[in-house]
Amino acid sequence: MRKKFVFAGTVMLLMLASCKIDMPKEVPSSFETMVVEKQDLEVPVKFSAKLKGQSDVTITPQVSGQLTQICVSEGQQVRKGQTLFVIDSRNAQLELDAAKANLQAAIAMENSAKLEYDSNKNLFEKKIVSSYMLENSLNSYRQAQASVAQARASVNRAKVNLGFCTITSPVTGVIGEIPVRPGDQVSPATYLTIVSGNTTMDAVFSVTEAIIEAQVSLGTSQNDISKYLAELPEVTFVMKNGTEYPHKGRITSLTGVVDAATGSLACKASFPNPDGHLYSGVQGTVVLPLQEHAVITIPQAAVLRLQDKALVYKVKADSTATAVAVTYTDFGNGKDFIIQSGLNVGDRIVTVGANNVQEGQQVIF
Repeated sequence: MRKKFVFAGTVMLLMLASCKIDMPKEVPSSFETMVVEKQDLEVPVKFSAKLKGQSDVTITPQVSGQLTQICVSEGQQVRKGQTLFVIDSRNAQLELDAAKANLQAAIAMENSAKLEYDSNKNLFEKKIVSSYMLENSLNSYRQAQASVAQARASVNRAKVNLGFCTITSPVTGVIGEIPVRPGDQVSPATYLTIVSGNTTMDAVFSVTEAIIEAQVSLGTSQNDISKYLAELPEVTFVMKNGTEYPHKGRITSLTGVVDAATGSLACKASFPNPDGHLYSGVQGTVVLPLQEHAVITIPQAAVLRLQDKALVYKVKADSTATAVAVTYTDFGNGKDFIIQSGLNVGDRIVTVGANNVQEGQQVIF
């Protein structure tokens, strides 16, 4: 049986040869390729941030009483020293009047004590009264002087408390939420509002420890860090809706303590706000353009994702394609990746059509 099978196969091959039927051959496919090179580029590093007025001030009363007037509204722009709230000042005025009366009484007692001391001093010089009486009158005079000083301090304190009944803005800025209403009873523990000093706004965000270590070496002094921050490029603030704030800012602060829970450092970027378009609490993105030197970049289309791996098809010397694993970072332009490992300068890779390449396939370029 084996001989018959071999013979039959031989006959079939002869028949195919006599009919001149061509066997299918692999046809090389054409793909767009590129040669890997290093280049310098600007990488926009993005951080989620929240805006805060550079001089946000919480407004609370210094005295207790009934709130009689609210002189501003939420979102209103106010200047430093402008009246915000008025508390019923009648009790404070009565306390001031009483303190002034006590001061007048103390002054009268001081004058009487002085007259008695002067009289005893004159009589003592004439040896009519003893030194005991002179010393006693001197002590009474000094006590009267202390009473005047104390009464004068009470007057000043009453004036301050009366002034506290009119609450003014400590900074120029914008009024936040006002949770109170006229007629409410308020005290030093009552939250009235917040004034956001919005001439300059701080975007507060976190920077990963890895980024800082890449830019600032361990043990760098605070003066060197300040110099480094001053040399950083200007940053941009992008709203949540994608709108780019027209005024550029600068990174002005970097804490020296790493958050143990997140492994990050708090950072601030300051933005001028001449038109008052930025508000405290607004969230967005701070974009810092960092310079990367001698890095390999390839189109995103050249990278194939297979489960937890990223693959790129490299064209070998014999023009066949082979898949290599790479690691990369996205630098935010929506088109390219920075390759960290897996490729070398001079490698040729498939770019457009990489998803149609098979292992070992002939590639025409």
